[in-house]
Amino acid sequence: MRAPTIRDVAERAGVSKSLVSLVLRGSGPVRPEKREAVLRAVRELGYRPNAAARSLSERRTRTIGVLLDDLRNPWFVELLDGLNSPLHAAGLHMLLADARLNRRMGHDLAEPFLDLGVDGLVVVGTVPDAVGLGVLARRMPVVVAGAREAQPPGVDIVAGDDERGARLATEHLLGLGHRRIAHLAGHGAVGALRRRGYEAAMRAHGAEPLVEPGDLTEEGGYRGTVRLLTRRERPTALFAVNDMAAVGALSAAGELGLRVPGELSVTGYDNTSVARLRHLWLTTVDTAPHEVGRRAARCLLDRFERPGGAGRVRLAAPTLRIRGTTGPPGDGLTG
Repeated sequence: MRAPTIRDVAERAGVSKSLVSLVLRGSGPVRPEKREAVLRAVRELGYRPNAAARSLSERRTRTIGVLLDDLRNPWFVELLDGLNSPLHAAGLHMLLADARLNRRMGHDLAEPFLDLGVDGLVVVGTVPDAVGLGVLARRMPVVVAGAREAQPPGVDIVAGDDERGARLATEHLLGLGHRRIAHLAGHGAVGALRRRGYEAAMRAHGAEPLVEPGDLTEEGGYRGTVRLLTRRERPTALFAVNDMAAVGALSAAGELGLRVPGELSVTGYDNTSVARLRHLWLTTVDTAPHEVGRRAARCLLDRFERPGGAGRVRLAAPTLRIRGTTGPPGDGLTG
């Protein structure tokens, strides 16, 4: 059986093809009884619009490219959930690509999206090719979500306030009485901002910062924590750059026989689903990834309505989620 066409819908509803098009696009003045007749015919016939034909007529594909820095990061997955809802409500669909995989295979990060003719691009996380991003921004709306690197003109940035969040985590540990607080650091602009917030809080309370370089992964958090905890004067608390590094820190503490939080307090950052697992129950900074995604979608939709103009930076306020991995220094001693 052939698929029903727009002509079939028009005949069933007793209206013209142009009126059916108006109803399906949700535009133009249409009398309620005519609209209902068209929608009823669509349901009865099982009609689905031809997306390719509509793209040609509208000169739009109604698709948004989403380039993720690393699909393995659970924080990005939660951001995608917030991003998808406003785009779906606007009749747009997401096409995903993993930048980490494309880099490993030597592919141009944006080439697939250009080939598919997407209407806009959302970059989730840090993608190093700022020059290429600037070229894209001259051809389509571009928004960066969850990263803080300097971006070309016309590119909006939506992220959490990383420096403020790091201060919240560090001040929480200081308030519990810890003074030997180490920071498992990360790379990139986000890592630098979180380190800056940690160091500012430590110095404001007369405590000496102790920074251990890391790479944002569980393995990096594990190795950095082992190095810190085998020092002659080990820290009594750790502030990890993200939840994955904090999970590595918890594994290292367990292998070294240290009780958390009795002998070591640990805080993460991002409040991912991992942090909320009951057997971890990690104290962490909530950076509102769902809200960051929602705001990124709103920025993109605004760009469609009002193209051009300077890029904007919008920061979501972080909050601290206190759970089971932090407490006062053990043995009644000040850390």
